[in-house]
Amino acid sequence: MFARLSPYGLWAILALPALAWSIQALTSTDERIVHELLHPSGEMSARILIVTLMATPLALLFRGWRGPQWLKKNRRYLGVASFGYAALHTLFYLVDTGSLGGILGELDRTYIWTGWIAFAIFVPLALTSADWAQRLMGRHWKTLQRMTYAAAVFTLLHWAALHDWEHPEAAITHFLPLALLEGYRVWYWYLRPRPGAQTAS
Repeated sequence: MFARLSPYGLWAILALPALAWSIQALTSTDERIVHELLHPSGEMSARILIVTLMATPLALLFRGWRGPQWLKKNRRYLGVASFGYAALHTLFYLVDTGSLGGILGELDRTYIWTGWIAFAIFVPLALTSADWAQRLMGRHWKTLQRMTYAAAVFTLLHWAALHDWEHPEAAITHFLPLALLEGYRVWYWYLRPRPGAQTAS
């Protein structure tokens, strides 16, 4: 099913929750609606980011399976979608906080500054996601895109640090599969015994 999906169809599916939440925020008479949309928008960004980063190790683990190959083919679209939800999450936060003083007053909180750093990393990644940027930057493009892993680390810290680290379980549960897959990837490329390798005498 997904293998036949055009980029436009994929974009439409990825945009549906954002569209629904935006309409809800603009039309609801509940004053707390924007605050209530903070968590789902942030979690959506994190989940799409996790799926994006899982594409390569999944393709390595399940060679020949079409699912990971489809993820690898579309990971730039998924990465931009993750940024889009991060931007929506940030917008909801700014509206919910309501003032520059309130925003600046929270900067010393771990779950706030880690979120801002993750978003700051996301911005250049999203701006250079197009083919023209890849051609223009050459080999430096891939180096920049590896910063996605730094964004993932700060996203994990941002999520886990909510409510003064009282409930980090959700963030850890979401990121654990990615950590395990990346561990497998490191083992496969650098630590596994090589076929035909001989022990030095």
